[in-house]
Amino acid sequence: MVDGREEADEPVAVIRVGATTRDGVEASAVYDIEASDPTGMLLDRGDVDENGIRQITEVMTALGELRDAEQRLAEASRRYMRLNETDMRALHYLIVCANRGAVATPGGIAQHLGISTASTTKLLDRLESAGHVVRAAHPSDRRALAISITPETQRAAMETVGRQQARRFHSAARLTEAERDVVIRFLRDMSQELGLDGVDWAGGIHGER
Repeated sequence: MVDGREEADEPVAVIRVGATTRDGVEASAVYDIEASDPTGMLLDRGDVDENGIRQITEVMTALGELRDAEQRLAEASRRYMRLNETDMRALHYLIVCANRGAVATPGGIAQHLGISTASTTKLLDRLESAGHVVRAAHPSDRRALAISITPETQRAAMETVGRQQARRFHSAARLTEAERDVVIRFLRDMSQELGLDGVDWAGGIHGER
């Protein structure tokens, strides 16, 4: 405490994969199954040899590097646009709707974001007051509103955040067709492995009975 006021926390730089923390632990260790599960409590890996485990660790580390890069880009995007994550997702949805010739509605935005009608109204109020979106009468449904992104906001998002996000296309384009098939199969398989269907604890809170 200084002069009766709490000191603000000093920002700590996020450590990247390949670096070492102040505690002497490599950042990549969090993706190493031997470091996370040395006794095999989480999974039986007896049928995977040492080289296989090393390769799998490299795969998990590479995925971690990708998540770190996406997180840094998302944070920079939000900071540049002065918007939160939900706002950014809403604007991206509006850009896609415009490009597809679809009329975006509050109901469609709520469905896309997975938020309530009340939360969607507050979100649109906030974006409209900041000059990012426009509400108008729906061209074919008198009960609904049409939501569109303003040209200025769309141009700012596309020329900065959108252009950087689109660079991921180059990585996929550098793969052969067969390599892309492998990547698609791997990512979809991993998504299924991480699915929460039938997972009891996912619907609860630790410590509650």
